[in-house]
Amino acid sequence: MGDEGKLYVPPELVAIYREKVVPVASMLTPNQFEAEQLTGFRIVAEKDGREACNILHAAGPSKVVITSINIEENLLLIGSHQKEKGHSPKQFKIVIPKIPAYFTGTGDLMTALLLGWSNKYPDNLEKAAELAVSCLQALLQRTLSDYLKIGFDPQSSCLEIRLIQSQDDIRNPEVKYKAERYS
Repeated sequence: MGDEGKLYVPPELVAIYREKVVPVASMLTPNQFEAEQLTGFRIVAEKDGREACNILHAAGPSKVVITSINIEENLLLIGSHQKEKGHSPKQFKIVIPKIPAYFTGTGDLMTALLLGWSNKYPDNLEKAAELAVSCLQALLQRTLSDYLKIGFDPQSSCLEIRLIQSQDDIRNPEVKYKAERYS
């Protein structure tokens, strides 16, 4: 839908996503900007990300993962799984290190990885998120390394993710990023 304060779709589609798509979704994976658009709620602190998840749960989906929240020079993933309507969701975060480069396709890839691992572990959103984040970070590190080897300045333009070269990292990720549960 969008990122970094910009919509990729016509503005009138936001209401359609909010009113028609969100209520029938079983899982949502918005980034910070998209979560703000869908909830009408500004995310400026970690607690705001958790509240945005609650607002989205109330609209329909049982699983919500805000894939990247940029707060105080940190990137956070906040996940929330409401197994039964009317009950409090189990929420967690994963702190993700920022990589000083811009990559194309990370949001779509994160969603694909998260959905894939969620399919394998349908009742363990935390594990699925740990695997997805670990996969993505390994891919981004490999991509950055490849570009640096050929003398490319990673901050000069978008880097194309090295998917083919990273197949083993996708199939068998080493979990380096762990979920921390909120109490």
